[in-house]
Amino acid sequence: MADYKVGDIVKGQVSGITNYGIFVHIDLSYNGLIHISEVSNEYVSDLNKFVKMGEIIYCQVIDVDEATLHLKLSIKNINYKSESMPNTIKETRLGFLPLKENLDHWIKETLKEYQEKEEEKNV
Repeated sequence: MADYKVGDIVKGQVSGITNYGIFVHIDLSYNGLIHISEVSNEYVSDLNKFVKMGEIIYCQVIDVDEATLHLKLSIKNINYKSESMPNTIKETRLGFLPLKENLDHWIKETLKEYQEKEEEKNV
């Protein structure tokens, strides 16, 4: 009987980083691979920007090979660095839109606060 099944969230330690994926040590029996295509929904140029060697991360099991005790893993749809049980990350397509809409206002607010502080110093 399998210790892990598709959809499980497992905790493991990053044991290797290559140009095609991240190797994760799960327990005494199982090891896994997060293929580069399972890291993010966006283009990934450097896996070292996502994880570091020895780091403890959460992964979602997407396939189990009982014969070799290898797991195919994914981190692109979970909060893989969470201290507690990770939740699904809700992606947004807003991108920089909030920044574009609010930047002028934020700059004006900050300048106003700065000017008020400067005026208080001069009084």
